Amino acid sequence: MVAIKLPDGSVKRFEGAVSGLELAQSIGAGLAKAALAVTVDGEPWDLTRPIERDATVEIVTAKHPYALELVRHDCAHVLAQAVQELYPGTQITFGPATDDGFYYDFYREEPFSSADFEAIEQRMKEIVDRDLEITREVWDKQQAHAFFKQSGESFKAEWSLELPDDAPITFYRQGDWLDLCRGPHLPSTGKLPKAFKLTKLAGAYWRGDAANPQLQRIYGTAWLNEKDLKAHLTLLEEAAKRDHRRLGREMDLFHLQEEAVGSTFWHPDGWTFYRAVEAYMRRRLEAGGYVEVKTPQLIDRALWEASGHWEKFREHMFIAESEDRVLAVKPMNCPGHVQIFKQGITSYRDLPIRMAEFGSCHRNEPSGALHGLMRVRSFTQDDAHIFCTEDQIVGETKVFCELLQSIYRDFGFADVVVKFSDRPAKRAGSDAIWYKAEAALKHATEQAGLSYTLNPGEGAFYGPKLEFVLQDAIGRDWQCGTLQVDFVLPERLDAVYVGEDGAKHRPVMLHRAILGSFERFLAILIENFAGRFPLWLAPRQVVVCPIISDADGYAEEVRAALAKRGIRAETDLRNEKINYKVREHSHAKVPVIAVVGRREAEQRSVTLRRLGVEKQESLALDDAVTTLSNEAAPPDLRADR
Repeated sequence: MVAIKLPDGSVKRFEGAVSGLELAQSIGAGLAKAALAVTVDGEPWDLTRPIERDATVEIVTAKHPYALELVRHDCAHVLAQAVQELYPGTQITFGPATDDGFYYDFYREEPFSSADFEAIEQRMKEIVDRDLEITREVWDKQQAHAFFKQSGESFKAEWSLELPDDAPITFYRQGDWLDLCRGPHLPSTGKLPKAFKLTKLAGAYWRGDAANPQLQRIYGTAWLNEKDLKAHLTLLEEAAKRDHRRLGREMDLFHLQEEAVGSTFWHPDGWTFYRAVEAYMRRRLEAGGYVEVKTPQLIDRALWEASGHWEKFREHMFIAESEDRVLAVKPMNCPGHVQIFKQGITSYRDLPIRMAEFGSCHRNEPSGALHGLMRVRSFTQDDAHIFCTEDQIVGETKVFCELLQSIYRDFGFADVVVKFSDRPAKRAGSDAIWYKAEAALKHATEQAGLSYTLNPGEGAFYGPKLEFVLQDAIGRDWQCGTLQVDFVLPERLDAVYVGEDGAKHRPVMLHRAILGSFERFLAILIENFAGRFPLWLAPRQVVVCPIISDADGYAEEVRAALAKRGIRAETDLRNEKINYKVREHSHAKVPVIAVVGRREAEQRSVTLRRLGVEKQESLALDDAVTTLSNEAAPPDLRADR
C-alpha cells in the first residue's frame, strides 16, 4: 500500500506503485490532461515515473512555478535533436535551462551562423508536432560509456567515465534520439509549447577550460505561451538598444581589446562619468563615518593561504613570481584590511571601525564568460569592512541598509529586493560558527525592517550574506550590493581587540559593498538610462553651439560662466550648420545644448535645447547658469537635501 499526500492535506492510497499520471487521472481527467510532471517530497519527477513509497506529491501544471524551467529544459533537448538531424556528425555536450531560456553546446567543424536558426527552429517545431514519447531509462556506467563511444560522442564518452561506478545513470529517449540527463522531462514532445526562439551564438570551451576544444553554444528563449514570448522578445529588442557596449562606442566612453582581455580602456568622457560616480560615493562614505585606505595589489601567497582564499579561490587568482616568492594579484580586499586593523592595539572603544577602499581587483574569469563591463577580469570594488562587536551587528546592519537604500535612490533605483544567502557547500569554519553567523544576520535584517527571500547555498565561503537586487527601467534585475557576516576571517588572520574586561576578543567582520564592481554598476547605469544620464552624471553636461562665427566669443564667455559654477561645459566652434551640430550632440546624448547667435549675444541670453524635449527655452545668461548649476549638482550636494 502506497499513501500519497496531496497539497490540500488529503491522502490517496494505492495498492502498489503509482505514477504521477495515474495519480492525476484518479483526481480528474482535466488535471491528467494538464499535468506536465510531479514533485515527490519537493523533488521534481517525471509524470510516468513510478512512486513506490509514501510521499507528499504535487501535480505540476503550466500554472506551477516549476513548469517554465521544465519547458526550457525540454527545449534544450529538442534543440539538440533538431541540430543532430539537420547536421549529422555534430556532437552534443550539455544544455541546461537558463533564467530566460536554454542553451546547448555543440562540437562541429563547420561554424553555425544565425542564418541557420530558421531551419533549426522549424525542425524543432516538427519534433514537437511528432509528439514523441519521452521515456526515462536507467543504465550503468559501462553501458553509457560504450554507447557514447560507439555513437562517436567523444565528449559524452569522456564525461561518462567520471560518473560514479555504483550510481544509476539516467537517459532520456525521445523517438530515436536520446541523451544522458538527470531529468525530469515532459511526457512527450507534443506537450512542449512552440513559444520558443533561438537568439544568439557564442563560443565556449569544453568543461570551461581554454586548453580544451572550442564548442559552439546556441542560445534560445522559451515561454509557456506566445504572449509571454512576444513580450520577452520586445524586451530583448529594447535591451539591445540600451546595450552598454554599443552606447559606449557611440558616446565614446570606453573600449575593450584583445591585448588586454577583460580590462577597460576608459576614454575622457567615460572616465569623467566614472569619476563623477566615484566622487559621489567617496562623499557618502565620508559622511557615513568610513575611513578610506589603500592596500597592495601583489600579496604573498602565505597571506592568501592563511585567509583561506588560496584553497577556495585559487583558480580565479592571477599569480606572479619574484625572487623565489609566489605572489597573487589581489582578487579581493578583505585580507589586506585585516592587516591594517591589526596594526597597533585596538580597544572596544574604537569599534566599530568602518574601513573603505576603492579596491582595484583582478580575477581570472574564463574568456567565454566576459561580457563588456558586466563581466571583466580587472575591476574596482566600492569595498568596505566593518570591524565590530557581536552586539553591534544589528546596529551596523541597520545603518548600512539605510545608506545603501539612500544611494540607490539617488541613482534612480527605488525598488530593491533582498535575498538571504546561507552556507555554501564549499566553505570555511565550523557549523557552530555558521549557525551563529546566520542567526545574527537574519536577526539584524529583520530589525532593519527588511523582508527577504532565501537564496540557499549562495553565501560566501566565510559567511552568510544579504544580496541587494535592483530593477532597471525595463524591468531587469541586477544584483549589486552585498552584506556578509564573517566570524571566520578574523579568527584565521588573528585579528583581536581589547574588550572592556581587559581581555582579547575577536571582532566580527562585516564585508559590504553597495555598487559592487564599479565597471558593472556603470554598465547598469548606461543601460538603465539608455545613455541619457541625469545632468549630474553626464560626462558632457552642456555644449555651447554658436549659430554664426560672430558669436564665437560670446559662446566662450557662456562656457566660462558655466564652468565657473562647476558645470562640465564645452564649446563647438566648428564651421558647421547649427542643425548638424544639434543632431550630432543629441546622438552623443549630451543633455543640454546651449545655442547662441547674434541676438543672444546682444541680449546676453542663451537658448537651451534639452535632450528629448522639442520645446526650446530662452533664458538670461545668469538665470541659465543658476538653473543649470542647480540641476547639475549631485543629489547629496543639493540645497534641498
